[in-house]
Formats: sequence, C-alpha cells, structure tokens
Amino acid sequence: MDSFYHQTDLPALGFGKVGENVKISKMAALYSTEKMSIGNNVRIDDFCLLSGRIKIGNNVHIAAGCYIFGGEEGVEMDDYTGLSSRCIIYAITDDFSGNALPHPTIPLELRNVIQKKVVLQKHALVGTSVVILPGVTLGEGCAVGAMSLVNKSLPAWKICAGIPAKPIRERSKKILELETLHKSQRPAS
Repeated sequence: MDSFYHQTDLPALGFGKVGENVKISKMAALYSTEKMSIGNNVRIDDFCLLSGRIKIGNNVHIAAGCYIFGGEEGVEMDDYTGLSSRCIIYAITDDFSGNALPHPTIPLELRNVIQKKVVLQKHALVGTSVVILPGVTLGEGCAVGAMSLVNKSLPAWKICAGIPAKPIRERSKKILELETLHKSQRPAS
C-alpha cells in the first residue's frame, strides 16, 4: 500500500492549484486547501500540518513533522526550497505581550492576531527543528542551521544559525549550476 495520495486523488482534496508529480502523505493534515497552490515535483511527508494560504513552487520537499501556518497573509516557498523535519513556519500568531487575549476560543475584538507573509526564496534550505516567525524572508540560497529561531529576514547566499539566527558564513552558489543541469535533463513537455 502506498502511503502517498495518487496523483489522480489530489484534485478531490480541493487545492487551488496542484501540479504534476506531487506526492503528499496520506498522514498529512491539510486545512483550507482551496488557499493552497502546489507546483510540480513536490513531496510532503508524514505528519505535516499545512493550514491557510500557502504557495509551494517546483522541486520542493517538506520533510516529516513540519507545520506551516499560512493564515491569510501566507507562506511562499519558491522553487528548490526545502524544510527538514520538525520545522515550523508561522505567518500568523497571537500577541503574547499581555495587551490582548490569545487563542482561537476568544472573540477577535479581544485578540491581536499578527499576520505577516513569510517567503522562502529560491534555493532556501531550512534545517531540522527551525522555527520561522511572521514577516520573515529567507533570501535566495539562504540556509538556516538546525534548531535556529528566525525572527528577522536573512540575506541571500548565507548560512545562518542561532537563537536568533544570524549569518555565520557564505553559502556556495554551485547549486545554480546544478539547477541548470537538472533542467537540461528533464524531458521536454
């Protein structure tokens, strides 16, 4: 028995858009799929939870146990991005300052819900157990080390780590050559 939905089953899940060669685990939890767009050659593994406005590009992998909370502002994962296991991305959160009540059980007028788009630009890569907060952009080719907290945008082509995450060194751009090679090896459509 295959643990992934068959490509022909995906339209019934109600996605706004879904590409070709998409593998989504039957053990993933998906909410508001009509707000989700998924490109080609995407894999979403077991025990992931995706909710809200989410745009996933081509050649993206979301490893086991990742949570993506897109809310209305959304999360965008450009081509060739990836999340290692147990990452969490928040484009929506409650105000923890004490100036408003938190939780979805409270009427909205008593809450202060913070929503800001999160963007992972092309070739951004996120290590295991990383937490990304609302309003963050990971620049093209940015790599974030395991167990980091990303509370501010990070620059392109840097390896970043820590709590909070900050640039620690340059990242090789050889993957751009490999992307070109990958594209040249794909069959023409």
